[in-house]
Amino acid sequence: MTVTGNKVHRLRTKLADKAKREPKFRFYCLYGHILRRDVLLTAWEQVKKNGGCPGIDNVSLNFFDSEEKIQNFLISLQEQLKRKTYRPMPLKRVMIPKPNGKLRPLGIPTVKDRVVQAATRLVLEPIFETDFHDCSYGFRPNRSAHQALHHIKASLERGMTSVYDADLKGYFDTIPHSKLMACIKVRVVDRSVLNLIKMWLKAPVIEKTHKGRAPRETHPKLGTPQGGVISPLLANIYLHWFDEVFNRSNGPVKWANATLVRYADDFVILAKCQSTKLNQFVEDKIEGWLGLEINRDKTKIMDIKKGEKLNFLRYTFMYKKSPKGLPYPMLCMEPSKEAVKKAKQTINQILGTNKGLVPVGVLVEQANRFLSGWDSYFSIGYTRIAKRTLNHHTYERLTKFLRRRSQRPYRPPEGTSYYAECRTLGLIYL
Repeated sequence: MTVTGNKVHRLRTKLADKAKREPKFRFYCLYGHILRRDVLLTAWEQVKKNGGCPGIDNVSLNFFDSEEKIQNFLISLQEQLKRKTYRPMPLKRVMIPKPNGKLRPLGIPTVKDRVVQAATRLVLEPIFETDFHDCSYGFRPNRSAHQALHHIKASLERGMTSVYDADLKGYFDTIPHSKLMACIKVRVVDRSVLNLIKMWLKAPVIEKTHKGRAPRETHPKLGTPQGGVISPLLANIYLHWFDEVFNRSNGPVKWANATLVRYADDFVILAKCQSTKLNQFVEDKIEGWLGLEINRDKTKIMDIKKGEKLNFLRYTFMYKKSPKGLPYPMLCMEPSKEAVKKAKQTINQILGTNKGLVPVGVLVEQANRFLSGWDSYFSIGYTRIAKRTLNHHTYERLTKFLRRRSQRPYRPPEGTSYYAECRTLGLIYL
């Protein structure tokens, strides 16, 4: 860790210690930490590492190709923050495909705004982390999707097989600004910091239109835009209060013996029995208290022990007949069918019909990079069948690609199978 990194780490540790010692303390002097040179430099390094496309000003990370440009950029940014002349630019609307085929709207801030948001997150995160509950796993330091999956598996093994699988409709786009700010003020009363967050929440969104029309500008009255560096933290701060009331001594964790597992806005509630009282509690708190909306078309109540399946974070939980001949079914956690289908589609794109002029070695490298990432995520649970299916599909697609890449049919060397030839070309096997 660099000297700068050590200083920022010590700052975050002190903030966390203070928040932990005094659970009701409200921090009133944080803005000066955000504009510190070492904090801004650490924020810049994080933004650069994460990459991303340019914002509305079309300034990309590649523009900062020298140490001089980076230093001048940070000096200028620090001066704007000191003088309080900093104003965020509008967000650029970008649509990305979701696993279900629909599009997810992102609001992309400029590089400058991403750095200030990252600096603010560096200061605020350790304060709120001390308050967050262990049931929350999404977008938090030292927490992962694998931990959430293990939590669910352990709960199911304890007999908590009745599951409330919740889906919130457009969570990031529907968070009420006034209530979110009230949640932040529980811990932070520094007006300068609060003004920064308000400006980001109210920043207009610019969306390109077709047929030469002028870009469309919208001014959000709800939500925190996906794509912003600070948005995941703000989203966790808001839903933390559902975690809080759920886990209180007078909450469902006691009177229903229920367990909550949340990853960002996706959460499940596991119990031995889903009572009307428990379901009503969820609806009252999520909709009546927090002002969000439960998507009742996608929200399900199921019993895994009775043969139903729970899909969560691209894994499926179910009970299957024991392969060892045992008289009782065994709990199985495996990659979901949707995850395998999506992986096949990605392989089809990498080895598509329009890649005939691309060198085979380049395509194999791209396929290997994707397969390695997929294998890294799907490294827990029962994955043998899913990996075997994906291996077969990938080798089959590469064989078809080799056969059609020239007018003369491709033939591997005599005595060599297509499978062996794919391995010779460097294609990995999961």
